[in-house]
Amino acid sequence: MDLQLKGKTALVFGGSKGIGRGCADALAAEGVAVAIVARGKEALDRAAAEINSRGGRAIGIQGDLSHWSSIEGAVKSARAQLGAIDILLNNSGGPPPSGVVGVAPEVWEAQFHAMVLAIFRITDLVVPEMRARKWGRILNVASYSVIEPIPAIGVSNTLRSAIVGWAKTLATETARDGITVNTLLPGVIATDRAIALSRAAAERQKIPVEEAERRTAQTIPVGRLGTPQEFGAVAAFLASPLAAYVTGSLIRIDGGLVKSV
Repeated sequence: MDLQLKGKTALVFGGSKGIGRGCADALAAEGVAVAIVARGKEALDRAAAEINSRGGRAIGIQGDLSHWSSIEGAVKSARAQLGAIDILLNNSGGPPPSGVVGVAPEVWEAQFHAMVLAIFRITDLVVPEMRARKWGRILNVASYSVIEPIPAIGVSNTLRSAIVGWAKTLATETARDGITVNTLLPGVIATDRAIALSRAAAERQKIPVEEAERRTAQTIPVGRLGTPQEFGAVAAFLASPLAAYVTGSLIRIDGGLVKSV
């Protein structure tokens, strides 16, 4: 299927590996020029080189969501090199596993700035030009935990839920401008984050990591973890003109993991 994305530009945060990389790959395969933003230069350079070697167009830009000046500079650099941004993928890492009782105020504040406020501010940088062109796509990566909280990641549960309320409101404000806003809810995707959570679970339960991973897979109706490529395929469709009537939605990519309707 031709997603009619050729010639568009995308700004993908956390795009050097994992879910973000899956999205960057899928968009580039559809002819989108992709600016990948992440902290690690080595992974950035490798991701951009691999995409370019396949005939795509990608640039890597270093940026850290916890430092606004670097993020603002990354957005300006992407715009200078690729032109106006058509597609924005907001994607942040998650905090270390924890509950919510007794979390230090400075931890809440730091994680809010990196996981929530940075996303609000990044989006505010690109919405005006999208409005001027009457076209834009904003995709936010959250987690299935906004529907079914995960006990071991209380801070993440809380802050990612803030993204959902903001995104729904934004979708209403921008719909008449040809801008769609959707939030993707990954289940357990085979990424470094999933491996880290499996290790934490193994330590808590005093079992091998392989056993923790096996038990996780058993909780998923399809019987396995998802892949970044599968996630990216959904993101690419939602970023396309073909998905123009989908906005303000939560899209589960979880292999049937969430039990609610």
